[in-house]
Amino acid sequence: MNKSTTLRDVIGLDNTLPRLGDATVLMIDFQQTYRTGVMTLEGAEPALAAGARLLAAAREAGAPVVHIVNDGGEGSPYDIRADIGAVSPEVAPAGEEPVVVKQFPDAFRDTGLQQTLRDLGAGDDLVLAGFMTHMCVTFTAQGAFNLGYRPTVVAEATATRPLSAPDGSTLPAAALQTASLTIVADLFGTVAPTVEHLLR
Repeated sequence: MNKSTTLRDVIGLDNTLPRLGDATVLMIDFQQTYRTGVMTLEGAEPALAAGARLLAAAREAGAPVVHIVNDGGEGSPYDIRADIGAVSPEVAPAGEEPVVVKQFPDAFRDTGLQQTLRDLGAGDDLVLAGFMTHMCVTFTAQGAFNLGYRPTVVAEATATRPLSAPDGSTLPAAALQTASLTIVADLFGTVAPTVEHLLR
């Protein structure tokens, strides 16, 4: 089967991956929420380890980093005031790295994220990693694209979970992961398979 032409190809968008040192990194919802309990993700631990490598590389390269957390309110798995909603210690904010709190999958909606990026002097290239691939990562990539940014998702630093499909079957997490990254790569941004693809 021939490789499909992406919408990016059709409209002539650049598919070159950015250099990490020239980008701003968005660490999306790397919360304890996804490591235990009802929202546990398949592949959360290796994705978190990749996220930690990305964060360390960004800091070493002098790339700005913004941490994003989802606040679902008191008593929810996304309660940022409780241990369950805290950022995982492996990727916790350090120094003056800003934290943006959101309540929608698109981290740009009703938050100060765009102003934070302006304050940091961020350019057009954004590197995204975090949870969940099919939800907040994809919709933040879409939001970034709609605002004129060039998002890149680091595939190995994302993870998702199986979902019930409309026909009653279960869509495996691996299939949803692949589909989500394919959607991003069709239009909204580029996909870097690993952190190392951005270190050149």
